[in-house]
Amino acid sequence: MREQSEDELLARLPEWIWGTPYVGRRFPGSRAVAGKPGLAEGANCQLFAYEVLRYYSLTVPDWRSSDLWDDTGLTERVARARPLDLALFNATDDAWGAHVGVVVGEGRVLHLSAEAARPAVWDMADFAARDRYRTLIGFKRVLRRP
Repeated sequence: MREQSEDELLARLPEWIWGTPYVGRRFPGSRAVAGKPGLAEGANCQLFAYEVLRYYSLTVPDWRSSDLWDDTGLTERVARARPLDLALFNATDDAWGAHVGVVVGEGRVLHLSAEAARPAVWDMADFAARDRYRTLIGFKRVLRRP
């Protein structure tokens, strides 16, 4: 599969993804998500990132960030990100409670946060400038399965 440019990747996202409101209680595995999958009711960063990947036919379980970081069967840690890899940020290098976004281009991440309230694309410097996101824990790539 040819790697998409940032412009191509973002242009293909439908309006319903861009319109997703931040709702912190809607995280993977929460009761707020049970029976109401998808983004129409809002999402936290993880749920949002996973739904973006699903739109591009990449699937991971509805893990919390620490489970995602620890996984070695469906994802792999990579040193250099490419579009549709996941980026994890936190105040420290602890993956528990980390912020998750989707890499869309060189040093740029699509994510959903309480601060932005709606999906936004930030540069790595934007994350580093905020205490709660100042540490890039790393990147995870979803392994394609036949």
